[in-house]
Amino acid sequence: MNAPRNLPALALIPTLLGGMACAWGGENQSPPLPAPVGQAPEAPKAPAPAAQIFAEPTVLTPRGTLVIEPDAQYVHSTNNQVALVGYTVLPAITIGLIDIQRIESNLSTFSLTARYGLFSRLEIEARVPYVVENTTTETRPLATAATTNSFFDSSGSGLGDAELALRVQLNQFHGNNMVWIGSLLMKSRTGTDVFQQPIDAKTGLQTRLATGSGFYAVQPGITFLLPSDPAVFFGGVDYTYSFARNVGYGYGHIHPGGILDLTLGMGLSLNSRASFSVGYQHSVVAQTTQAATATGRALARLGTLQLGTLRFGVTYQVNRRTLLNVTIGIGVTRDTPDLEATVRLPLTL
Repeated sequence: MNAPRNLPALALIPTLLGGMACAWGGENQSPPLPAPVGQAPEAPKAPAPAAQIFAEPTVLTPRGTLVIEPDAQYVHSTNNQVALVGYTVLPAITIGLIDIQRIESNLSTFSLTARYGLFSRLEIEARVPYVVENTTTETRPLATAATTNSFFDSSGSGLGDAELALRVQLNQFHGNNMVWIGSLLMKSRTGTDVFQQPIDAKTGLQTRLATGSGFYAVQPGITFLLPSDPAVFFGGVDYTYSFARNVGYGYGHIHPGGILDLTLGMGLSLNSRASFSVGYQHSVVAQTTQAATATGRALARLGTLQLGTLRFGVTYQVNRRTLLNVTIGIGVTRDTPDLEATVRLPLTL
């Protein structure tokens, strides 16, 4: 009797015994059935969701599902500034005052976000932040009698600007096609106004830092997700428009510049519980305009700012209802914060 080659050696034992029983017991004696050997493989599990590295989540909340997401973010930046007040008589020779400043800022934001799936392709989100910030300014005037550096510290804490957002999936997902998601975010003025903070008469710096921008704003945007197993490509574009207003306190009518955000990233599923994402965000901040006033305070003209941040993120599924997301951002342009670290803990109820 020839045994099948694809059976292991132990699996052949019941077959051989059954053949012997037929030979000894006659035609009425039926051979015993082979006993199962080993364990059947487990069904494949769905891959972990792409790690969130931008403000926009990568997937919408299912209908009737509530997600509560506490998060903490730390941002550190250091900026060196050189101010020249005078005139140049020869190249590299300046007559006047040279003021060198080093500004170090640490910003911590603790937020509570709630997302709810209104329909299968529509969700609503509300976010309330609490801001803690401190800044140290180090100055060293040259071409004067000063021999030591001067330090000026300022800080501020309190409720930040609350946000409300709507997101809708614009097309149906068929398994391998690109998915488009439209969004509209509205920002309030619940934080303290930046123009209301007292200013030190000697240094011209604010003695207390604001926790809000002082302007209402809207942010329309669109994002895409393109699955390409085992990776997912995502990105998008959005624009923040702030409404102008008369801020008072001698500043007059101010219109903040718009902000254009461009994002592009890729998520890779490591296994059924962990995923890794990498991406880049570039923001273009337009010049803020101020109406001319006969008397009052004038804002410094900074021009258009180019802010670029490279981000890395990891998501781990703690249990069936809880995810842990950690994101690290590194500034790649001069005006961008040096370090950004964010920890999110979405809880599905």
